Amino acid sequence: MIARRSLLGALAPAGLARPALAQPYPNRPIRVVVPFAAGGLTDVVARIVVEPMAATLGRPMVIENQGGAGSTIGALTVGRAAPDGYTIMVGSVGHTVMDVLYPGFPYSPSRDFAPVALLTQQPFVVALHPSIPATDVPSFLAWLRSRNGEANFGTAGIGASSHLAAELLRKLAGVQFTVVPYRGTPQAVSDLTAGRVDFMIDSQTLLAPLMADSRVRGIAVTTAQRSTMLPALPTLAEGGVAGYDAAAWQAIYAPAGTPAEIRRTLSEAATRAMREPAVIRRLNEAGVDVTPDNSPEAAARHLETEVAKWSELVRTLGIRGT
Repeated sequence: MIARRSLLGALAPAGLARPALAQPYPNRPIRVVVPFAAGGLTDVVARIVVEPMAATLGRPMVIENQGGAGSTIGALTVGRAAPDGYTIMVGSVGHTVMDVLYPGFPYSPSRDFAPVALLTQQPFVVALHPSIPATDVPSFLAWLRSRNGEANFGTAGIGASSHLAAELLRKLAGVQFTVVPYRGTPQAVSDLTAGRVDFMIDSQTLLAPLMADSRVRGIAVTTAQRSTMLPALPTLAEGGVAGYDAAAWQAIYAPAGTPAEIRRTLSEAATRAMREPAVIRRLNEAGVDVTPDNSPEAAARHLETEVAKWSELVRTLGIRGT
């Protein structure tokens, strides 16, 4: 005897016998949120990488710059988005401390965002306005101490990677300065060259041309090893700040709950983009290095390490976003 359910299934029209299969991902444009103003390093990296990713995926990827509040404005957009792969974010170091800098922030960088791909890493440059009477790390630290906290430090925002790099210098070198936050890196750089702020710690991509024109004075890089772009600059550790090591980086995130197969599709598109010689050349010209492993697993391991490092710094120094 045929069971009633089987009989009904056999008699039902073919199109109603089972749910229609979902269309393959992606089948519409993908929104890419960059939580910084246009023109900064994360924005530059995103635009270089997203273009070939879109070609691989066969759908447009539209970048939206949502800067401000230490990258939390853009992160809120992504955190609230449906976990379907159609809203993603290219974030940086500031992503790791959102919930510590802003205690009322509703999302955790680890719990509420799904790592997709680690893209690039690069050192920052410590750059001074030429009027500052310092030519190397020891003389700069001595000058900062003589200013008793009145030296002005320009940054793209509280909690931005450049700001955290400076706070690590504050902790390890025992110096003080006044933080002047801007809505984006280009505005801060403009005020540095004009002498309205005394120093910055930011992208070698933006600062190297200004160094070549003697509009700013670079004295060190922030990573443990020297920069391949600016090999003549010593590291801060070489200059006497023992244990200093800070790299800027960019990674893709999706909302938590985004299916693993969608994250894998995005990661594979990013990996393919990062292996294209033209993309590598453009990234290197921008002063960044391609990370060797672009998998979601590598991105997750990196995020865990960076959250532990920078969250502890923010808690220790009692830094709060504004």
